[in-house]
Amino acid sequence: MRYWMVKFAPFRVSWEDILASGKFEIYSVRNPQSRNNLEQMKVGDLAFYYHSQTDKRVMGIMQVGQEAHQDFTTSDTRWKSVTFEPVETLKCPITLQAIKDTEELSQIALVRQPRLAVSELTKEEYETLKQLSI
Repeated sequence: MRYWMVKFAPFRVSWEDILASGKFEIYSVRNPQSRNNLEQMKVGDLAFYYHSQTDKRVMGIMQVGQEAHQDFTTSDTRWKSVTFEPVETLKCPITLQAIKDTEELSQIALVRQPRLAVSELTKEEYETLKQLSI
């Protein structure tokens, strides 16, 4: 199993929207590094869902329900989507500042590459984030 951070603007799709629909398909990802990360995801992998741009906080945990497939927003076959299912709403959403203030998370892409929409986490980083949400 692998662990991921997925960022999306809540005015496009919020965590509440995901809970209501029971799924989330990430779309319009045009960064090659993020695309490559999407292509590496397997069913059952876990991903934190991060509200970008406005709230700037981790809201919940999702699991991969459908692996990389054609992004419905383009006919260009280079671009992929992944479909996720919600697993857990965090009792205490994790702010970007809390992440930046945690030494063990200083090297995650959310901090080092803030424009990257999809990034991998180590198991240790995943567990540290889970602890911050308690």
